Amino acid sequence: MAEVTKELGRDEMHWFPMRVTYSREVLVKEALDALGIESFIPMHYEHIEGKHPRHRVLKPAIRNLVFVHSTNRMITELKMTKRELTPLRYMMHPVLDDRNNVLRHDILTVPDRQMENFMRVASVTDDRVFYMENLDFAGKPGQRVKVVEGDFAGVEGTIKRVKKNKCVVVQIEHIAAVAIAFLPSAFLLLLDEAENQS
Repeated sequence: MAEVTKELGRDEMHWFPMRVTYSREVLVKEALDALGIESFIPMHYEHIEGKHPRHRVLKPAIRNLVFVHSTNRMITELKMTKRELTPLRYMMHPVLDDRNNVLRHDILTVPDRQMENFMRVASVTDDRVFYMENLDFAGKPGQRVKVVEGDFAGVEGTIKRVKKNKCVVVQIEHIAAVAIAFLPSAFLLLLDEAENQS
C-alpha cells in the first residue's frame, strides 16, 4: 500500500509516485537520469497499427506517471530550478477525520520494499506481465503468495482470477497494478508459509 506521509521529513529518501503533465514522463526521466537521481517508469511494448505485426514500440505503460527516489527537499528544489522538471506534480492523499471530513492532503510515498517488488515485475516488458486498469479489482482481498521459483522468485503478490486465468497481482494501492500471468502453482508459496520458512 502506498503510504501517506504524515510528517514527511524533507531530507529523508523516499519513493515518490509523481504525475507528469502532457505525457512528458520519458523526458523527465532522462533529465533525472542526467542528474543521477533514481527514477522508474513502467514500460511495455505497443503494436503500431498499420505496420508489420512484429513492429512494436516501447512506451510508458501508465501515462503521466514516474516514480522518483529522492528527498522532498531535492525534488521541490529541482521543480523550481530545472525547466525540464517543472512538469512533476506530487500525488496527494486526503486525510480524513472520523466523520469523513478532510483534515489535510499529504504527499504519497511508496515503501522501499513494495517499490522493489513492483519494479521486479514492472521491469519485464514481455507478455508474461500486463497492467491492470481496474485498481479496485486489483485491490480486492485474495490469497497472498510469494513466488519461490523462476524469474520472479522473491516477488510477493495476491492471487486473482483475470479472464479465467490465475495471476499474481502486485499493486501499489490507488496508483498502479501489474499482474504476472502463466505462473505454475508449484512456483507459489502461501505467504504465511513463506514467512514461517524464512
